[in-house]
Amino acid sequence: MNLLLETSSWETELHCNADVSRTNLMVDGYPRPQLQRQNWYSLNGAWKFVFDDKGQFVQPSDISEWMYSIEVPFAPESTKSGIKELGFHPNCWYEREFATLLGEGRLLLHFGAVDYRARVWVNGQFMTDHEGGHTPFSIDITPVLNNSGVTKVTVWAQDDPHDLAKPRGKQDWQLEPHSIWYPRTSGIWQTVWVERVSGTYIDRIRWVPEFERWEIGFHATITGDRQNGIQLKVKLRIGDTVLVKDTYEVFNGEIHRRIALSDPGIDDYRNELLWSPEKPTLIDAEIQLWEQDKLLDEVKSYTAMRTVGIQRDRFMLNGRPYYLRLVLDQGYWQETLMTPPSDAALRRDVELVKAMGFNGVRKHQKIEDPRFLYWADVLGLLVWEEMPSAYRFTPKAVERITKEWTEVIERDISHPCIVVWVPFNESWGVPNLVETPAHRNYVLALYHLTKTLDPSRPVVGNDGWESTDTDILAIHDYETNTLRLAHRYGPEVKLSDLFERRRPGGRILTLDNYPHQGQPVMLTEFGGIAYAPDDKPDADIWGYERCFNISELEMKYTALLETVNNIEIFSGFCYTQFADTFQEANGLLYSDRTPKISIEAIRKATLSGGVCTPTSC
Repeated sequence: MNLLLETSSWETELHCNADVSRTNLMVDGYPRPQLQRQNWYSLNGAWKFVFDDKGQFVQPSDISEWMYSIEVPFAPESTKSGIKELGFHPNCWYEREFATLLGEGRLLLHFGAVDYRARVWVNGQFMTDHEGGHTPFSIDITPVLNNSGVTKVTVWAQDDPHDLAKPRGKQDWQLEPHSIWYPRTSGIWQTVWVERVSGTYIDRIRWVPEFERWEIGFHATITGDRQNGIQLKVKLRIGDTVLVKDTYEVFNGEIHRRIALSDPGIDDYRNELLWSPEKPTLIDAEIQLWEQDKLLDEVKSYTAMRTVGIQRDRFMLNGRPYYLRLVLDQGYWQETLMTPPSDAALRRDVELVKAMGFNGVRKHQKIEDPRFLYWADVLGLLVWEEMPSAYRFTPKAVERITKEWTEVIERDISHPCIVVWVPFNESWGVPNLVETPAHRNYVLALYHLTKTLDPSRPVVGNDGWESTDTDILAIHDYETNTLRLAHRYGPEVKLSDLFERRRPGGRILTLDNYPHQGQPVMLTEFGGIAYAPDDKPDADIWGYERCFNISELEMKYTALLETVNNIEIFSGFCYTQFADTFQEANGLLYSDRTPKISIEAIRKATLSGGVCTPTSC
């Protein structure tokens, strides 16, 4: 099938809707899109590499021979890494030399993500120990630079393949991928890079749109050499139109301000400034740090004016009911695993999701590369962000999940595309919610912690069933008989009866003392229709139902989506799933993102029937 020819019309439309100047600015794939500097250098590429299965190395000098060369940031289990070793390897080591980025001030070394624990040496000096396989960390390596003009970085990555008490998402603990779990991802799997900054620099920023007051909350943290009398200048614009040009004094290394925009007044004009999937208007930000007449630091960022929330039984976007049409996205590629093969591949995924009629994704059991969130911001795609699960309940698991989830929210809170946080999925890691108070308290604690760290977004406490406190009551139901599905959730069914009697997956929908309180009800996993030819053994595929020809798949998807779109109690849905992922053959696309049925047919079915339009309900 010639995908480029078949989809040329929607590709042209999507590319035209994107901000061309912004796209050109980011063609280099800056790894931290919301805090960009010009003076940076990627360390992706060939690194020396060795496995240490027996754990005999404890420092770089212990390694006498580097056995392999690996292509960073691809995990050693992946084909693209050049190694493709799928066995159990609890320890792996990396090393690379690079020409020191010259200039005054400080040199920072950044890691996008290393699974699971990373210890880093620079020029033979130990620098840091970071735990958490999905979150970034940075090191000021200035004190250990030398006069040679060359800097050497060594990384020890520890990732116990059998440890079920760490956040691991869909990474299998068995030697071969089974059921709904996939090959492991060890070591470095996101971009490594360095950047030159001044002695005093902008370390973090956060944007919080305040739709009701037509304001944007702005938080900034300044680090490095503490100085008095420094100022932060902020300019916000849309295209050539300057919205704000303010200057703030910095006290105690922090700025916390509400930036008031001129209220446009009438809705028609106000709507031109709002971000949504239909019109993803972004506000460009230029931020400068000054000491009197000396420019210390300059970064580029962006934000958006948009708000999300819950009003009675509906999800709200920008103060209006908004029907969610999501697709479950595992975020894997056949040859690169959790690492995208390129920045263009991430953009392509966003475009494909929109072309198929969906307005969002539920990123399942993965904290995605920030570049995906960037393209979702630019092109207009809603994202549910979900914490990868641990599969044991232990004090260590609680500590790890809590710490890493906090770091995830800190990393991604400013992205307008993220509209819902999901700390738990299907009681994974808390298997005894009904019987065990500690499990329930854990879910409640993370729900309220998330609401504390970010009061601006809804939180789904436990997606699928066994809900406690939650802003959306999310149901997983893989019934593919449309008559039974319509009867199960039809207008003749009382909500009280539904929550007392329905047990998808053998689990109750709400725990005792946590009844449905009028929140939106959404079908957040359903479908899972696998397609595999007759000659493919059953053992090689996974799906909740199997089709043996494409026409049958199209017929079943169309009927199922028309049924779900017409169920009035649902204020949104999430279809399983976007693309085939290893043995899971239930994607609308093959693993290489080629459609199984035409994009136009998928889109028509996704938007079929229903009491809701794509933009309201």
